[in-house]
Amino acid sequence: MKHLASPAEWTLGVRLFVAQGLVLLAAIATAGAVAALLGPTLFHQHLIDSGHAPESPEIPHIEQAYFDASTVSLTVAAFVATGCALAVTYYVTRRIRQPLERLSEAAAALSQGRHEQLPIDPDAGPEFRTVAAAFNDMSNQLKETEQTRLQLLGDLAHELRTPLANIKAHLEAVDDGVADWDQETRTFVLAETEHLSRLAGDLNEVSRAEEGRVTIERHNQSLADIVADVIDSQRAKYEAKGVALRLDRRADAIVSVDAIRIGQALNNLLNNALRHTPTGGHVQLSVEDDGRTAIQVRVTDNGEGIGADQLPHLFDRFYRGDSARRRDTAGSGIGLTIARALVEAHGGRLTAFSAGSGEGATFAISLPRGPVEANSH
Repeated sequence: MKHLASPAEWTLGVRLFVAQGLVLLAAIATAGAVAALLGPTLFHQHLIDSGHAPESPEIPHIEQAYFDASTVSLTVAAFVATGCALAVTYYVTRRIRQPLERLSEAAAALSQGRHEQLPIDPDAGPEFRTVAAAFNDMSNQLKETEQTRLQLLGDLAHELRTPLANIKAHLEAVDDGVADWDQETRTFVLAETEHLSRLAGDLNEVSRAEEGRVTIERHNQSLADIVADVIDSQRAKYEAKGVALRLDRRADAIVSVDAIRIGQALNNLLNNALRHTPTGGHVQLSVEDDGRTAIQVRVTDNGEGIGADQLPHLFDRFYRGDSARRRDTAGSGIGLTIARALVEAHGGRLTAFSAGSGEGATFAISLPRGPVEANSH
């Protein structure tokens, strides 16, 4: 026995036609019932009012003619209405089916990794234009996310390759008897292992920050005090390299921030400045107030500087430029990326400036003025 499609399996055209058919049946049934119940009585009364005697033999024939005419009229009207319903159903279904088919094709392509744009038909109506625009936005975001993921995987593979190769080479040398497991080899292997550990931790940190999963516990506090604490924690490293670390406390303001997270961002900037400032150089932190809506913390060094073509890419993960300001073995290569993500999580901005190679660089954190109501992200 052939399986009959359930209503849930009906196509859009069938559903529209059935819906219109039910409306037509209800309308015709209502018209027929009203005509059958009220029509004969009213018609009979009109015949009496027009001068026919109640017992006139012509009245039954006239009333039968009225009944036959009403029946034929309703039947013809039902066929005409059904034809109109079919025509309207075909037209509406065709207009709706085409954009739906294009949406289905685009969704199928997206599921296969092809980020195709859904054409927006200006005649499809505002609802379909809204759906198409939303789909295209989603497709673009997924494309950007996929590109970022692939780039991250490629960069991560590249970053892991060097320390792993170094560890493997030293261990093989010890195993083959070419080298001894002395303090120098042990220190080198531990340093490379620490670099891998730091890289894994930084990758997790930047992913959480950029995806909005980092917890921000805001408290109203002095920004200058946060900066002073960061300088105290960095001073020993700067003294060891012979780089002067200065604080120019021009202004102070109460801001609503997570002191640990902002301190982490500032530490990353100071670590970056120290790596690219030679012995005898200096790095200065300054707290500046524009007097309007933002307060800035600037980290300025007189080190290697940054070329104009490097500035737009400084905060990209694992970015390498042609200048000397490229990642060395002391960093994971994403400290600036983490710093920017943490600042943006506070509603602020992190920007970089440099007059060029050899002219030093300035990194500026701009934060909204406070105090404001504390919240978390």
